[in-house]
Amino acid sequence: MQVLLYMTFVAAFTWFVVTVQNHRRLMAVTLAGVMVVMLVGAPQPAQAQLGILQAIQAVLNVINEVIHTALNGINTVRTAVNNLQQLVVWPQQLINQARAQVTQMIGQYRNLMTNIFHIKLNSATLLNPQALEAIIRDHQVNNFVGLTGAFANTYGAIPVATAANPGDRAMSDMDDALALDNLKTLKAGDQATDIELQSADTIENSASQAAPGSAPFLTATAITSGIHAQALTQKLLAAELRQEASHIATRFAKRTPPIRRSCAGSS
Repeated sequence: MQVLLYMTFVAAFTWFVVTVQNHRRLMAVTLAGVMVVMLVGAPQPAQAQLGILQAIQAVLNVINEVIHTALNGINTVRTAVNNLQQLVVWPQQLINQARAQVTQMIGQYRNLMTNIFHIKLNSATLLNPQALEAIIRDHQVNNFVGLTGAFANTYGAIPVATAANPGDRAMSDMDDALALDNLKTLKAGDQATDIELQSADTIENSASQAAPGSAPFLTATAITSGIHAQALTQKLLAAELRQEASHIATRFAKRTPPIRRSCAGSS
């Protein structure tokens, strides 16, 4: 009797597994059936055990057929997608060719361009001008105090009140101030240029090892770096315009008669 009940349960379980369509439900039913078999216990006779093994094998065969068919379909689709990406969208041969070209350009131009930016142009021969020139060209922004001192040692201090009239002293002070402002801007620009060059090298290195599909990200990074460079150029041009405006004002003041200057000052 126990064997008959057990075989009935196995047959019902097998039919239920075969009729299930959802893979998750199939796995859940299989696990539940195995747990019930383990809890209830199989009958002891050898013939009953043989029947149980055959029923379990039948269940496994059904599961293997369903899962195997689904996996074959998944693998077919995956292979088709991979072939589309590797042969049509991102051909591996063209990707390797582009990487090799970037690497060749880096090896051909980078050192030459780096040498241009690091050419030693220092030309001063006297002690104070040499110190000023060295601090102007050091690409640092943390030594503005030293820049001011070297500038004063080279060009001299503003005349004292008893040595020049107030107008000349004011113009000298303004000329020195604008000159120092532009020198500080120049040093900051040199430091920013070094950072931009490092960023360009990083983008080039990334391009030589870029993964398929990453070109838009590298392009966006390059555009951002280009915008930074343009902003830096505009800042240096603005400093040059301020310097030129100061020169125009100085020349106009020197050509204005003293009486007119005094009247303008009193008004």
